[in-house]
Amino acid sequence: MPPENNNIRLTGLARRFVDDGLLDEDAAKDAFLQASNNKIPLITYLVQNQLADSGRLAYAAALEFGMPVIDLNAFVPEMLPEKIVDEKLVQKHSALPLYKRGNRLFLAVSDPTNIQALDEIKFNTGLSTDAVLADDGKLHDLIDRYLESQEESMGDLGGDDLEDIDVEGGEDEEDTDAVKPSDVDDAPIVKYVNKLLLDAIRGGASDIHFEPYEKTYRVRYRTDGVLKEMSKPSIKLAPKISARVKIMAQLDISERRVPQDGRIKMKLSKTKAIDFRVNTLPTLWGEKIVLRILDPTAAQMGIDQLGYEDDQKDLYMNALSQPQGMILVTGPTGSGKTVSLYTGLNILNTPERNISTAEDPAEINLEGINQVNVNNKVGLDFAAALRSFLRQDPDVIMVGEIRDLETANIAIKAAQTGHLVLSTLHTNSAAETLTRMMNMGVASFNIATSVSLIIAQRLGRRLCKACKEPADVPRDVLIAEGFTEEQIETGFTLYRPKGCDKCNGGYKGRVGIYEVVKITEELENMIMEEASSIQIEKQARKEGFPNLRQSALEKVMQGVTSLEEANRVTKD
Repeated sequence: MPPENNNIRLTGLARRFVDDGLLDEDAAKDAFLQASNNKIPLITYLVQNQLADSGRLAYAAALEFGMPVIDLNAFVPEMLPEKIVDEKLVQKHSALPLYKRGNRLFLAVSDPTNIQALDEIKFNTGLSTDAVLADDGKLHDLIDRYLESQEESMGDLGGDDLEDIDVEGGEDEEDTDAVKPSDVDDAPIVKYVNKLLLDAIRGGASDIHFEPYEKTYRVRYRTDGVLKEMSKPSIKLAPKISARVKIMAQLDISERRVPQDGRIKMKLSKTKAIDFRVNTLPTLWGEKIVLRILDPTAAQMGIDQLGYEDDQKDLYMNALSQPQGMILVTGPTGSGKTVSLYTGLNILNTPERNISTAEDPAEINLEGINQVNVNNKVGLDFAAALRSFLRQDPDVIMVGEIRDLETANIAIKAAQTGHLVLSTLHTNSAAETLTRMMNMGVASFNIATSVSLIIAQRLGRRLCKACKEPADVPRDVLIAEGFTEEQIETGFTLYRPKGCDKCNGGYKGRVGIYEVVKITEELENMIMEEASSIQIEKQARKEGFPNLRQSALEKVMQGVTSLEEANRVTKD
């Protein structure tokens, strides 16, 4: 149990959940702390992280407060009162107006202790507010459907409506003569590109690739880490498609010789907006354009949803609780490093801390955190941003990536002088991260005294819960794959993908696979002696820190992913 949990005394709902056997004491304290850090109700946190059944939680809350539980299955969005409560308040407090009787408004809530919601809505509407207890899972589902029914939803967009989606480009201070969307009047191309973007969002894609070749043109989506071809428009349309995407991102459509970076904000409705990071690249046959879909909700995920094992999560949380030191997250592009960093920043994001980040570019906007986009054209690189941060009384600093010796030395100086520093490197393992910094020219004693934790990670596809099926794998194959005799004797069930209408070829979503290494005294000594990555790797295993392969096999034994997927993302 993390040391900060020892100071928590459970009362009210949390105590009721423990007494009713829904949670054990340690889990309840940890959930209470995480919910407080994430600024969400305890019940919502428990349901989101699948720590307890939402129905049983509602029943326990009803007993605690002497309130009935209303069955939201009896309500449909069209029955609910319209325009009484501002949509932002409904979302903010997860409080849904059910019906109005005279001057009294009845609100469905899952957390009866949320008095602030009732008071704020009472002030906003001028009505007397009464709380009605509801199942948290059903409540959030009905809120989503209610908000969609209040306006044209993303799923209803089609036909001519595709032309009318509000698009904003990213900021471009230098290009005052940027071409505006109105400068191109080609409705079919506008509708086609908008449909591609919407289909990618609906399908849960992370990236969209527009790729020209000599005689063909294709569009691919990366879903759950795997690229799939989705469309093959005529090669004659390639210049128009490229121009349309560049206009949306406010890029220079006349410049096709050098790469360009931009950003698109797609406003689907009053409550829905999706950001895209855009990069163009000149190729032999035209410009290849890749759009990264930025999901703001990813930064709000609790640490329990990322896939850390309990001991790995404790190591990360303990490192975040330290007043100084350096936490490094490593892995290839697309391995989830940004989400791990943002999750840590969200935990640290309190009014008592001054947090600054230097990113290239800032992918997700976080309120309460000072985010800086590096701009090498004007001399604002990572090192320059870091130097400025140190003159602004920082508590926590995040550097998007340590790319050179100057940035590394300033970050290490910050970590040694009372600041918590988070950053990333592109290496394959924790041990290689340390030797990479040595190869950059960072003094070994500086690495040993500043780096406190290294997280190497990959993203693997989750097996679909609805259709995964047991797989019979011979014992000798399991041994060859890296399972131990003890693990095999203990017994576990391996699963394989099957495929159904609810998933993508037997997989749905992704889960993090981690190697989390705390820099212990013995590892510090080895770093000081400039040991090789192989020696450091052996010592980390000796001290009980599993590597990526071992962590992937653990996910296989848990039934979270398949052996084939573990082999795809990790190598022994």
